[in-house]
Amino acid sequence: MPAATPRRLGSAVLLGAGIVLIAANLRPAIASVATVLDQLHAGLGLSATGAGILNALPVIFFGLGAPVAPLLSRRIGIERALLVALAALIAGAALRLGPSQVLLFTGTIILGGGIAIANVLLPGLVKRDFPHRIGLMSGLYTTSLAAAASLAAATTVPLGDALDLGWRGPMGVWIVPAVLALLVWLPQIRRARPSQESRPRARNGPSLLRNPLAWKFTVFMGLLSLTYHTVLAWLPSIYTAYGVDAVTAGALLSVATIVATPVTLVLPALASRARDQRWWVGGLTAVTAVGLVGLLVAPTAVPYLWAGLIGLGMGAAFPLGLTLITLRTRTSEDATALSTMSQSFGYLVAGLGPLAVGVLHDVTGSWTPTVAVLLVLLVPQLLAGLAAARDRFIEPRPRIAAVEDPAPVTAAV
Repeated sequence: MPAATPRRLGSAVLLGAGIVLIAANLRPAIASVATVLDQLHAGLGLSATGAGILNALPVIFFGLGAPVAPLLSRRIGIERALLVALAALIAGAALRLGPSQVLLFTGTIILGGGIAIANVLLPGLVKRDFPHRIGLMSGLYTTSLAAAASLAAATTVPLGDALDLGWRGPMGVWIVPAVLALLVWLPQIRRARPSQESRPRARNGPSLLRNPLAWKFTVFMGLLSLTYHTVLAWLPSIYTAYGVDAVTAGALLSVATIVATPVTLVLPALASRARDQRWWVGGLTAVTAVGLVGLLVAPTAVPYLWAGLIGLGMGAAFPLGLTLITLRTRTSEDATALSTMSQSFGYLVAGLGPLAVGVLHDVTGSWTPTVAVLLVLLVPQLLAGLAAARDRFIEPRPRIAAVEDPAPVTAAV
């Protein structure tokens, strides 16, 4: 009916706004920590190895928490699961402002688990509710994710100086947009769609563990995430070691995270129109390689150029990978299965990056080995990415052929 059109349009806009706001809160909590590591060292006695563990924890729990997302979604619905994710993010971010390292690490684990749930569910939600606008919505939410990370990197130190509250003030500021996202998302709970919860399905969902293409995709996303989170965690420290002041080092990280923003807005739509995305994978990997070579051989010569190239290459490749999740699967359930697998194993691999870098720096006293290792890892990343970008579907295999009708979900969050 014509009268229903505005309501449907309004619901779609509100849903889209909720997705974008959720995405905007998935990186500031991490990016803000990278710029205040020196203050954490002074205030809480955090060592370089401890800082490496702190940087690695969210990424590791991205992997450990990813399998929880589809289970939670089937149990209470994807909308309610995302509400739980936001609540965990807020609670964890608040807890880590406490006066001890125990609270800092505990809060980091909790918010990492919340982010993991949202990481997994957003691609499937886009495929389910925006099947004809996958490129547009993927572009919007990945752009929001990248822009928010850049904003956090650029403003955390100045906010700390302005608020005069040490590291707690600027880190606490990023709780506010998370609360806003939760409030905007609340209306979705009333219109939660039963979809997967109300129809027969394989008891444990589709399995990709025996699918070679799914493993190649997982390797691509894992190594890409390893580079991304290592740079996100340590780029300011690398540059301060070369004599760059903290504000400039934060600005360099901001450049690395924001330079790809215009590209991420249009790349998913452009990639979605092509049958094959291998040229995108190859080109973006090459751009990242040039930036890392520059950082390796002449880090302070043109630092903004190196940071920009690294950020453009890895920043644009990340939304490309998320878009491939929707392009290489046939259904929302398959997209969630691929998202779960790639982020479970991929982020566990990626989590080793920040941790290994902290240990490697403690042992060698230099950042050169770190950059060299990241450069070498681009080779398997490229090979896996080229395989994942070919024009074919990833077909899950049901773990159990029998299906069952689950009990109706009546619990409210």
